[in-house]
Amino acid sequence: MGTRHGQNRLRTTGAAPGWALVFLAWGGLATVVFALPATSQDAASQAATQSTSTAKPGASVDEPIPPVSKIVTRVEVVNVPVTVLDRRGRPVIDLNRDDFEVYEDDKPQTIRYFSREMRQPLRIGLVLDTSNSARPALQFEKDAASEFVFNMLQGRSSRNQIFLQTFDATSSIIQDFTSDPQILNEKILGMKAGGGKALYDAIYFACKEKMVKSGAPANTRRILVLVSDGRDVASEHTIEEAISMARKAETLIYTIDNTSYGYANTAQKILERLAVETGGAAQDPLEETPGTDIGTGYLSHGQIGETSQNKGLGAATGIYSATRLMQLADSLEAIGRELNEQYSIGYTPTNDRLDGTFRAIRVEARRKGVTVRAKPGYFAAAE
Repeated sequence: MGTRHGQNRLRTTGAAPGWALVFLAWGGLATVVFALPATSQDAASQAATQSTSTAKPGASVDEPIPPVSKIVTRVEVVNVPVTVLDRRGRPVIDLNRDDFEVYEDDKPQTIRYFSREMRQPLRIGLVLDTSNSARPALQFEKDAASEFVFNMLQGRSSRNQIFLQTFDATSSIIQDFTSDPQILNEKILGMKAGGGKALYDAIYFACKEKMVKSGAPANTRRILVLVSDGRDVASEHTIEEAISMARKAETLIYTIDNTSYGYANTAQKILERLAVETGGAAQDPLEETPGTDIGTGYLSHGQIGETSQNKGLGAATGIYSATRLMQLADSLEAIGRELNEQYSIGYTPTNDRLDGTFRAIRVEARRKGVTVRAKPGYFAAAE
């Protein structure tokens, strides 16, 4: 949640002559304070002081003029980045304000702000699995991640920023937020695999330590791109705690399953849950069933001897590797296209209580045959 123009600052704007209009903003809350002119307050203070100092002994003394009460008005604007996709997963970019409906806790809201162009820059956390189980896929992840970084930053002048995090039994920030793709690429190429797997801790850590501190939600779009098979064997936090922290940080999670074809992944539902409950999307590059032609890059089920289950001929070598890399890169490219073609919707909630509760958001499009993605909600807190 965030104000449309909210920043962590204090500024005085133009108002009626002699009056001060002070605007304060803390992330999701904008507060407007109207105060009496400074000269009027000074005069009142001087009058009270003079009355007290000139009073004769035993004479009644008037009470000092109390300070002027401030009139405080809270103006909340909830910003919602929205993605609309057609049946083939391509962004739909020709919708207008009247094509959308927004609900908060199932109550309709009035859209006050609308734009087809996202003005808020991206703050992306690229979180890569470097546990022992990810060792066969690590080179593919490196190459695909490098391509994604260059596509999203488009040079050092980009307003977008990316940080790189790896995880096994623990999480490590390999590179802090930067808009320099070359720096990130060097760190990506130097990654090594080894250790356990603490997926939920990695998400919790990334959201709490990086995303929450990445600027006001009103001014940035916060995204975690997670490449993993979804398994977790070492986390101290639960998946519920990881999702809750992502929501508090107003961070959408996009997941990419790096499980090799032919190997069942019971943890795929974990990746899907992380994405759905935070407003992101789950990608499974190897979901489509391949043919029996080895030249297509895949090996099919049920082939003779050790060729079954991708064990024969080496699942991490040759043409298979090239195709698998292309699939991972395609998934990251699809995420990039989606983030670059979002709508910006803002509304003032009818429920203006700042009670710290979670408010569920639902965005619908009146056009048929499209899929809408948006953040699932926000916490109604003053800060």
